[in-house]
Amino acid sequence: MEITDKMIEKLTDLSRLNFDGDQRDKIKGDLEKMIAFVDTLNTINTDGVEPLIYMTKEPLELRKDTIGTELSQAEALSNATSKDSDYFKVPKVLDK
Repeated sequence: MEITDKMIEKLTDLSRLNFDGDQRDKIKGDLEKMIAFVDTLNTINTDGVEPLIYMTKEPLELRKDTIGTELSQAEALSNATSKDSDYFKVPKVLDK
């Protein structure tokens, strides 16, 4: 795969980064090295290799759901930076 200037422009637009001439050449060279590395991985024969599902052979044990200590409403609101009498106050995020 060839890295073109058009691809670099698209990446800079998507990442909201700006590269000058020397930086652009360095990024282009780095991307070409990464693509070449991935291409070498594609040459490896993986026939008969089972997909890796878990990082260890140990079974995954889920913890039991247990009831712990609960906070009262007054305790929960005690550290709130902004609160009403019974509720947390948060900035408005949706316009109707």
